[in-house]
Amino acid sequence: MMDVAGLLAVNFAVVVAAFILLWIVCTAIRDVTMVDAWWAVGMALLALTTWLQLDAPGERATLILLLTAIWAFRLGGFLFWRWRDHGPDRRYVKLLAKAEANKGWGFAKASFLLVFATQAPLQFIVALPAQLGQIPAEPAALGTLAYVGAAVAVAGILFETIGDWQLTRFRKNPANEGKVLSTGLWRYTRHPNYFGDAMVWWGIFLIGAETALGWWALPGPVLLTWTLMKWSGAPTLEFRMRKTKPDYVRYIETTSGFVPWPPKRV
Repeated sequence: MMDVAGLLAVNFAVVVAAFILLWIVCTAIRDVTMVDAWWAVGMALLALTTWLQLDAPGERATLILLLTAIWAFRLGGFLFWRWRDHGPDRRYVKLLAKAEANKGWGFAKASFLLVFATQAPLQFIVALPAQLGQIPAEPAALGTLAYVGAAVAVAGILFETIGDWQLTRFRKNPANEGKVLSTGLWRYTRHPNYFGDAMVWWGIFLIGAETALGWWALPGPVLLTWTLMKWSGAPTLEFRMRKTKPDYVRYIETTSGFVPWPPKRV
């Protein structure tokens, strides 16, 4: 019988080791922005370490690993490119500078406590569908719910990818300086990238939810959705956008905050 606790313990050790190594690198270059790219890639690593610990990975485990890897390396690659193209993320710069000014913390201490020590457990929890969903259980074969989940995950990857592409193209045009993107997917939701992200992890959760153990992964997509909608995702971004782009207030009034919906008339 699969030692679930042992498997998860190995995975958590991998998460901690990876984040400590990344912290050492980021401390050396005094920039923690690459942690965003690792947020995605690290989930693929968790899916892989789970798959490697299984005696005989079945089609469910392989499907979850494949979808997680596609999502992770697409998003992780994009975020890594954005870091190299745009430079340090202003959110992290402001956060660490405030800790240094108000608490007297150095870069290493502030980045460890405020960034890496918080993201490691969050990553482990959010990635639970890619871990528990793989563990052998009945039914072994994929059913309707798993196929629905796979379709949702693929749709989420496409939605997120298109949203990121549209925003990147918009920002690269000098004529759009100071303007708000309100066309394409951004016409129907203010955060197509966040919505697509949530879709992916709800889809992966559904693939594993055909098994009894898979339901224990529910905190993963719930936490991710709450984070994107209420904590460090949309609220942080929209606070900054309100201050820097005058048209954003009207955009909020007419455009759905998360789930795509036809724009309102005001």
